[in-house]
Amino acid sequence: SPSLDDTFCTLMQLFCLTHLYQNRDYICINRYIESCGIIGDTMLIGYARTSTVDQAAGFEAQIVELEAYGCERTYQEQVSAVASRHELETAIDMLRKGDKLVVTKLDRLARNVMHMGELLHQIEAKGAGLVILSLGSETVDTSTATGKLILNMMVSVSQFEREMMKERQVEGIKRAKAEGKYKGRVPTAMRQADKVKALVEAGVARVLVMEQLGISKASYYRCLQNAA
Repeated sequence: SPSLDDTFCTLMQLFCLTHLYQNRDYICINRYIESCGIIGDTMLIGYARTSTVDQAAGFEAQIVELEAYGCERTYQEQVSAVASRHELETAIDMLRKGDKLVVTKLDRLARNVMHMGELLHQIEAKGAGLVILSLGSETVDTSTATGKLILNMMVSVSQFEREMMKERQVEGIKRAKAEGKYKGRVPTAMRQADKVKALVEAGVARVLVMEQLGISKASYYRCLQNAA
């Protein structure tokens, strides 16, 4: 039978975990469990992301897929690919040995190949795995040798395709320049040259024109010069 000391320690652990749960401090709960050597069942942790709040349908579809796969907890956020992802960081912090982070597609997780490598390193350092529900036509689980191989191959192919596209773009620009057809991207403010001219001709003051169109003083004069 358990000793009085063992019973007391168990009660203290339950008290601490209850307090952390009431405060929704899931990261501290996870770290406390690890420090106490309490081993529970492995968990599937989902992560869903969309770039803007306008993509509500796609966002809901991700949640449905993750729940159908069996994710017990899902972290979700609506941020661009290049912005900081606090919910993703939290999801990775929550991973324990044997757990798996689950995403519907690769582009919901990583912004590029280098970022994918960094995230995978963080996940594997915690003894966890990554599951991508739709990578091509496959569901990939990096906790298996085959899954890790497929992910590496698909990421490499994707990177190769992007590099080829960049090369073709550079070659196209060089060819257009040689033929005198390439003038580069038109500055955003210069696209409003006609509007600037129309407002000035209508007698609108410079300051009001700048405020209405959201352009700087320098852009204002460049637009006038271009419209002349």
